[in-house]
Amino acid sequence: MPDMPDLAALIGSRICHDLISPIGAIGNGVELLMMDGTPQSPELALIAESAGHANARIRFFRVAFGAATPDQRIARAEILSILSEATRGGRLRIDWEGGPDLARQRARLLFLLVQCLESAMPYGGRIAVSEDGEGAGLTGTAAKLRLHRPLWSALEGGPCPDDLGAAEVHFALAAAELARQGRRLALAIDEGGIRMTL
Repeated sequence: MPDMPDLAALIGSRICHDLISPIGAIGNGVELLMMDGTPQSPELALIAESAGHANARIRFFRVAFGAATPDQRIARAEILSILSEATRGGRLRIDWEGGPDLARQRARLLFLLVQCLESAMPYGGRIAVSEDGEGAGLTGTAAKLRLHRPLWSALEGGPCPDDLGAAEVHFALAAAELARQGRRLALAIDEGGIRMTL
């Protein structure tokens, strides 16, 4: 029986593809209104901010949840742009160190792991990602962490919790992607932070 395609990734790509254009059009329309001399109102500012945030999250989700073939690459400049826009105005900061470009599948795994760290830092903090083409390290530091240990155990090869919710699906996807890429994750958690190496 031939291998089944990654249906979850294809669905993610389809949703992102179908939403990114209309959300971008809303942002462009707001920009045109502002350039046209329309008085800036709190309502218009809210629409612009919301459209920008939605567009940034869709771009992030496209990398994290979308399909990626072995030959696809993503430029470091695009990664930095996505992460900058996704965290603009928020309490979370993401610092990315790496080469000029990266295999899209590798970026997908790292973006999923960034989401795992983000889940543990609801009050904000700092995520640092370093990638050298061979190995990678991610560190999340925050004054306060929120951890559900079984989710983190799944990243080290343990079973995913039976009560996995939609807000936690990236843990299951990251665990599956680690297995698909033949990578093992070493995890260290203490009161002030989470460190991952792979």
